Order: sequence, then structure tokens, then C-alpha cells
Amino acid sequence: MANPSPGLFNRAHRVNWVRLRTLIVLRWIAIVGQLAAITVAQRMFDLKLELGFAFLAIGASITVNLIAIFIYPENKRLTETEVALHLSFDIAQLAVLLYLTGGLNNPFALLILIPVTVSATALKMRTTVVVGALAIAMISFVAVVHIPLRTGLGRVMELPMDFVAGFWVAIVLGVVFLAAFAQRVTSEVYAMSDALAATQMALAREQKLTDLGGVVAAAAHELGTPLATIKLVSSELIEELEDRPDLRDDAGLIRQQADRCRDILRSMGRAGKDDLHLKRALISAVVREAAEPHSGRGININYDIAPEDGADPRPPVIERRPEIIHGLRNLVQNAVDFARADVWIDIRWDARQIAVRIIDDGPGFPTHVLGRIGDPFVRSRRERVPDVARPEYEGMGLGLFIAKTLLERSGAELSFANGRDPFIDPETALERAGAVVDVSWPAAAISIEIDEAVGLGENRPIEA
Repeated sequence: MANPSPGLFNRAHRVNWVRLRTLIVLRWIAIVGQLAAITVAQRMFDLKLELGFAFLAIGASITVNLIAIFIYPENKRLTETEVALHLSFDIAQLAVLLYLTGGLNNPFALLILIPVTVSATALKMRTTVVVGALAIAMISFVAVVHIPLRTGLGRVMELPMDFVAGFWVAIVLGVVFLAAFAQRVTSEVYAMSDALAATQMALAREQKLTDLGGVVAAAAHELGTPLATIKLVSSELIEELEDRPDLRDDAGLIRQQADRCRDILRSMGRAGKDDLHLKRALISAVVREAAEPHSGRGININYDIAPEDGADPRPPVIERRPEIIHGLRNLVQNAVDFARADVWIDIRWDARQIAVRIIDDGPGFPTHVLGRIGDPFVRSRRERVPDVARPEYEGMGLGLFIAKTLLERSGAELSFANGRDPFIDPETALERAGAVVDVSWPAAAISIEIDEAVGLGENRPIEA
């Protein structure tokens, strides 16, 4: 399956998700908090502050907010540069207030972490590094240069230098750690969100194809009788119009077109003759259908279909769910992509379980990512296959994620392993020694009990 457009997973496209209104609201909250802190410090703790300059700094934030409100619409979304400028202004404004109120002797210096965290959750890494570096530079400046806090009696409120130095180190470490942590978590959330969206798109596409196949097959079945009647009547007309060559040729043309319609409908309806056949099939038929698109890519696909010891020798009939077909198809694609010559598909069943194992003779999964296979954007094999051979595949693990998600939705459990020791030379390994993917369902989750006396039952008409 071709991956969705790379732009879908490009973090650069997400910065336009930041609304100006969000930053405006956050800034109003900061303004209210700053005004409250200055008022409490002056009236309750009798601190002598540079109120004129402090209110001037707060007034700058109010002015920026009012300009943004009156110039831009409410639904304005900011570019990365615009978000970075807004956050840089907030850092600079807070640094001015800290300069006026004791520098790192002011416990509110910790608020410098907020703009950096916002940047880490919304912007690209390099922009966050710039914003974080600005925050560290500002906090370092006010740690050395600031106006001391004084009480009404003239006493200077100042922490010992060891505490100030420790506070500075804590803030710097907080900037670095919170930025890195928020960036990593947000990236994983975005990756999972994009991959789930791609999974839903793939499932919707498969469902549409299945529905279309059912309509086409039903149409082919229902139109068979009228087409046969047209052919029969046209044949009789040809015999009766021996003395009318012009009309006989017209009747012959009608028969030819009827045959053509029959052939077209037959080719379109190969999947089955009615909707019940499209909804139910033997497990072996479903697996073969899933693997069929990759059977002509130069790799031998070998099937081993057999019951477990003591089980019913007849393959179970299961529901032809789009998620099962599409999930197995992605697993087969992954195996064919990395196989050297052969892929083996083993199908086993008993009264409790139905299992499918897909093995290839390729390099196998790297041992250090075996525990993470099935997560989006994890490379799945040791060797990168040239793009010329696999132009549709980017090697980011999205196909395996989609397969795992879809199959688990159907009730399956998946496990990934290698068929050989990773330190064995691939040239001397046994043939069934590449990657191994086991998919197993509880029999009750997908199997359907069919009464052989009545088969699948009567065909169901398609209702408008």
C-alpha cells in the first residue's frame, strides 16, 4: 500500500494549527497574574517596587493583545515565525518584570518555562531551540543584573548566592528537559494521530471496494437472465430474417452486444455471484485474496494449508471483513518487499483458534526494534531497500502499524519474530529463516458455522 503523502506526517505543516486567540487568552491570564502579584507584593508585603516601569511592561502586553484583537480575525492561525515572535515577546516581557522585581530572588522566575513548553508542543525542534536559548539568556541576565527587592523599612530581600545559583541551574535544566520531553511526547501523539487517520482511510477505501464488488457481483447475477433472453430472441430473429439481410445484421449486432455485456459483467463479478459469497469465504480463500496483488512481483508465495492434529479437516468459513483482508495484505506486502526469493504462508486451525503465519527468507527484523514493531514510523528491517525497487514504500513502519491496528480490531493477536539467530550469516541460513509474523484469532471471533445441507442460504436482494 502506498503511504499517504509525506506532507501528512511533516511536523512543519502543524504550526498553522496554533490560533492567535489561544496565545491572546494565555497572555491575558499572565497579565492578570502579574497585576495581582505586584498588588499583593506592594500592599501585603510592603515591598518597594518600580511600579511605573512594571506597569509599563504590563501595559506593553496589554497593547500587543489589543492590537492582535482589533487587527486580526478571531480564527487567525499563526505561522511558525509568528508564534515564535509572540513567545519571544512574552519571554522578554517577563524578563523585564523580573529585572524590576529582584531577578532570581523572585520565585515567579519559574514562569519562564511556560513559553518554552508552548513552543515545544507547537513548533519544530530548531525553533524551540531558539526560543529555549532566548529564555536561558534572559534568565541568566536577570540572575546577575536586577533591581533588588526592598521593604518599606529599606531592608534588602535577597537569597544567598548558593540558592540563586541553584535556582538558575534548576530553571535551565527545566527549560531543557521540559522542551525535550514535550517535543518528544507531542511528536509521538502527532505520529499516532496521523497513523490512525491513515488507518481509517485505508479501512474506508477497502470497505468501499468491498461494497462496490458486492453491487457489481449482484448486478452480474441479476442481469444474467435478461441478457440470456435477449440473446435467445435475437438468435431466433436471425433465423427468421434470412430474406431480410439488413434486419438480420441488426439482430446479429444485438446478439453480439448481449454477449459483450455478459462478458463484461462476468469479469466484473468474479468475486462472487451474490452478497453472501462476498461476506463469507473459506479462510484459505480470504488469505489468497489478500496476497493476490503481490503474487506477480517476482517472489514465490507458497501456501501450506492444514488443520491441527485432531481438528476438522475442512477449512473454516470466516467473515470477509475489509480489515482482515487489508491487514493481511499489508503483512504480505512487507514480506514480499524484503524477501529474496520466497514467502511462505501457513494456515492452521482447530476448534479454538485460527492462525496465519507469514514467513520470508529476507534479512528479518532488527533485534533492537522487535519490541516496537507495529508502532508507526519504526523501520522494520535491517537493510534499506533501494527506492527503485520499492518506490511506494518509505520504510517508516506505517504499513505494519495499519496491519496491526486493523487485525487487532478484528480480534487477532499478532507477534513478530525472526526465524534465525541474528548473528548467523544470511547466506548460510535455512530458507524459512527471515521475518516471522504470527496472526491468530479465537475461532469464535471470525468463524461462521455453515449448515452444509443448505450452504450459504438464499441470496438476499439488494434494497435501495
